[in-house]
Amino acid sequence: MEKIEHIGIAVSDLEASNKLFAALFGQAHYKMEEVAAEGVSTSFFKMGESKIELLEATNPDSPIAKFIAKKGEGIHHIAYLVKDIKAEMRRLANEGFTLLSEEPKLGADNKLVCFLHPKTTNGVLIELCQEREI
Repeated sequence: MEKIEHIGIAVSDLEASNKLFAALFGQAHYKMEEVAAEGVSTSFFKMGESKIELLEATNPDSPIAKFIAKKGEGIHHIAYLVKDIKAEMRRLANEGFTLLSEEPKLGADNKLVCFLHPKTTNGVLIELCQEREI
């Protein structure tokens, strides 16, 4: 793993949260994107070399909606940048971590992503991300 790529924060109202975090950070978000396959709308803030990703559910069955219903708004995941996501997935599976998908998925911000089950990472949802080649 190269670095923390972003921290994902689950929010109930993306528009209101964009205003709140813009005031907190002293800058506006630089990008908004919907990931229909995951039932989420996202917004990104750049913080030095890392990013903050705000996530709002677009349907009541999405993982973000379920997270907020169970735990409320707050930190949802920590994402780490990797050079070769498939190799990292194999390595972590061999180390005993549970992957939430067998293949990388298309994620926001031009990334391939895979999540590790929090039951195998001390309760923290970990996301692996790799830049997609266009």
